[in-house]
Amino acid sequence: MYLRIDRLQVQLPYPKEPDPNSAAALQELLGGRFGEMSTLMTYTYQSFNFRMYKNPVIKPFRDLVANIATEELGHIELISAAVNALYTGSTKNVPPEQTPLKPLKDARNTYHAINTGLGAYPMDSHGASWRGDYIFASGNLVLDMLHNFFLEVGARLAKIRVYEMVDHPTAREAVGYLLTRGGVHALAYGKALEELTGVEVWRMLPIPNIEDSKFPEAAKYMKMGSHRTLYRFSPNDYKDLERIWRGTHPADGQPLTVHEGPPEGGEYLDLPEIPEEYAPGLSGDDLRRVAKRLGIEL
Repeated sequence: MYLRIDRLQVQLPYPKEPDPNSAAALQELLGGRFGEMSTLMTYTYQSFNFRMYKNPVIKPFRDLVANIATEELGHIELISAAVNALYTGSTKNVPPEQTPLKPLKDARNTYHAINTGLGAYPMDSHGASWRGDYIFASGNLVLDMLHNFFLEVGARLAKIRVYEMVDHPTAREAVGYLLTRGGVHALAYGKALEELTGVEVWRMLPIPNIEDSKFPEAAKYMKMGSHRTLYRFSPNDYKDLERIWRGTHPADGQPLTVHEGPPEGGEYLDLPEIPEEYAPGLSGDDLRRVAKRLGIEL
């Protein structure tokens, strides 16, 4: 089961101006082949399908995968929040005949304006829906860890390219944070492979060959030690992941640590209504009527 906390994993800056095309680019990091939906669902189903998971040799690997899967839930949440924020102020609150959505007619992804009320959706940067067959859960432990290492490296390349494509502060903050966290996961799966096979796959990192410290938003989180920290998203479980996440970080030689609980995180961005999109569709008298039924004083 899951425990949900009403916070983002990191505080995003409130957008000062809209950028719909950057929102479309960010969608690749959500619903693309190497997006957060793929990491979330791959690790989740691998954790569901573990056999002999109570065996003391197998359990650390299941603990690692299950724990990272839970963090990925927060990653799709973060990217979605950034996508939503990038649409703030992109339309006009005018009558329908005055084409309030016209500014989005030539945006890269009109699906956001037509079907989601300017909100994120599990699709890629071209609007194609995320596919369930992106999930990889072979049942073979070594193969699954090798795939996960590859998946994190592929995701890192996509994040770097999107970072180089967008300059909106909200988008870059989200991507910078995810670059740092993706590096943790890639190293974790590399160390899992080392424990399983003796092969130090993690020595190939970083792929591509550019340090996270070259990206200012990622460098900020590295200074906080985020690149060396694996968060345990459970009050009592998944303790054996420490048998894998140990030693020092190859980038700075500092000890790897496990933090009990999630990151401190940040508040959700409280975005305004969009009357021209009929979202959320309650205002004025409607709000007052519903408030009365709920026993809320406005």
